[in-house]
Amino acid sequence: MDYIHLGRSGLRVSRLCLGTMNFGPLTAPTDSHAIMDRAHELGINFFDTANRYGGGTTPPGQVANNDQSHSGWTEEIIGDWFASGGGRRERTVLATKLYGAMSDWPNDDRLSALNIRRACDASLRRLQTDYIDLYQMHHIDRGTPWDEIWQAMEVLVAQGKILYVGSSNFAGWHLAQANGAASARDFFGLVSEQSIYNLMTRQIELEVLPAAISYGIGVIPWSPLQGGLLGGVIKQEREGRRRLAGRAQETVERNREQLEAYENLCDEIGEQPGTVALAWLLHQDGVTGPIIGPRTIGQLDDAQRAVTLSLDEKVLDRLDAIFPGYRTAPEHYAW
Repeated sequence: MDYIHLGRSGLRVSRLCLGTMNFGPLTAPTDSHAIMDRAHELGINFFDTANRYGGGTTPPGQVANNDQSHSGWTEEIIGDWFASGGGRRERTVLATKLYGAMSDWPNDDRLSALNIRRACDASLRRLQTDYIDLYQMHHIDRGTPWDEIWQAMEVLVAQGKILYVGSSNFAGWHLAQANGAASARDFFGLVSEQSIYNLMTRQIELEVLPAAISYGIGVIPWSPLQGGLLGGVIKQEREGRRRLAGRAQETVERNREQLEAYENLCDEIGEQPGTVALAWLLHQDGVTGPIIGPRTIGQLDDAQRAVTLSLDEKVLDRLDAIFPGYRTAPEHYAW
């Protein structure tokens, strides 16, 4: 496994980040523990979760493992794994998130100083740890001033409850605004940004990615396979291994020609489509490492190949031709 600094920080994380959103509703706790153990065996030290994971995440047509689904369940599963000892917590760079509502009561959501304090303490209890390495804002909160947000984060850092702060789903100007406000307070500010980024969804190349690079913010792509569509969906469909319906089917039909060309290119170079999609992200400037969300150990083992796969310029150019990206703003649409 290769490692990289998280943004401008001194923290070193694996080039693949283990996403845990499936833990609980789709992957039973015992299987989730086995996946985390296997991740450590592979050298993956960077785990991502969120306080809301575990409730309401079962896709249509799939059945949750049992009736325990509730917001916070995923953190509880990780906490039980930490509690089993063996240096599991010490070898893990732990990232979690807050923003979404944990109840229907006022102040149980967003980024008020009150919710930041309460949400952090609740996550620490569920995770059975006394600190969080990377505490992330899951979405921009336009109703709370930055001075309030940063004051609350500063308190958590001073208390030793969190070490670094990150964001998710921020626009480029939000990154600039956030770090400008942090700098005015002599606070370190954001070290990471989680954003959707893959061969099919490249809008962050306009402003988010350039802003992140400029501010020393590491980019952690989520949905690197575009919900599985970059994992060989055309071949799976032909072989009867995957049945598409609804929005996924509409997306495939709208992009069938591109997906077929992509899978043909992957066959030509002798690599699995999912591996190529992950490797492509690892070739992009500013990217720390994509979040992979395996439901099984086999899926986790398959993903690690991306770290060692080198794509030459010819292949990268052909991928850009199949899935055109964006030039940095404003040059993409102006001069």
